[in-house]
Amino acid sequence: MIDGPFFVLTLVAALGCGLVAGVFFAFSTSVMRTLAALPPAQGIAAMQKLNVLIINPWFLLVFVGTAGVCVVVAVVTFVLWPDPGTVALLLGSALYLFGSFGVTVAANIPRNDALAKLDPQAQESVEPWRSYVREWTAWNHVRAAGALAGCAAFVLGLAA
Repeated sequence: MIDGPFFVLTLVAALGCGLVAGVFFAFSTSVMRTLAALPPAQGIAAMQKLNVLIINPWFLLVFVGTAGVCVVVAVVTFVLWPDPGTVALLLGSALYLFGSFGVTVAANIPRNDALAKLDPQAQESVEPWRSYVREWTAWNHVRAAGALAGCAAFVLGLAA
């Protein structure tokens, strides 16, 4: 059974994963749909601004902080191996670190960087914008699912 400070750490990891999953879910189901429905110049400009404003202490604390907590949980899990719940905790850490944080770094951030270079008013930005919305949202679904699955794995680990 997980208890003491490791219980608290694992609970923080579960809550962080759940919160990040919620943010990504909201983006996929409402924000990106709204931006895609706007005229391209407005959608591009709005997403460019969102990509700047999302880099703030609160978001970074939850997004990067959860990654850090997942690393610590994974390390402690190896020390406790093969106690009950350790497989679920290791899986939860991997799902968040690779399925959410890793996907962000490998797929979403490069697309954000490319979008930042577009001129919202230029006609030649329309097709890259449409591709961006489609691809970015697909990868956002993946990272939302990774964070949610990580949350579920941590909850299962706590229940073991």
